[in-house]
Amino acid sequence: MVKRQPVGAHYGLKDWIAQRATAVYMAIYTLIFAVCALALPELSYEAWSGLFSNGLFKFLSFLFFLSVFYHAWIGVRDLWMDYIKPAGVRLALHLVTLFLLVGYAGWAAQILWRL
Repeated sequence: MVKRQPVGAHYGLKDWIAQRATAVYMAIYTLIFAVCALALPELSYEAWSGLFSNGLFKFLSFLFFLSVFYHAWIGVRDLWMDYIKPAGVRLALHLVTLFLLVGYAGWAAQILWRL
């Protein structure tokens, strides 16, 4: 049986790596999006709709939003764990944050696939 160690040098390493990985993806996507947006012939609904009509671009955009939400979850969760000491209040804040981020992910999917 493996005993979990709640503290130590490796505690939080996976979250740290995940947050850095999501940040790298968000930076790369932002550059790609900026190039594509600047290459549009005009800033109109039709041009934006055409940009997002490609299934791959929708998928990459949805991955961007998931990266933002996971990145935010790690940061806000750590904030609640560090500064909110009453366990009930901390649990309530975790749940509110989680429900909001999952709701935002659903909303992003609805927007992207409705275009």
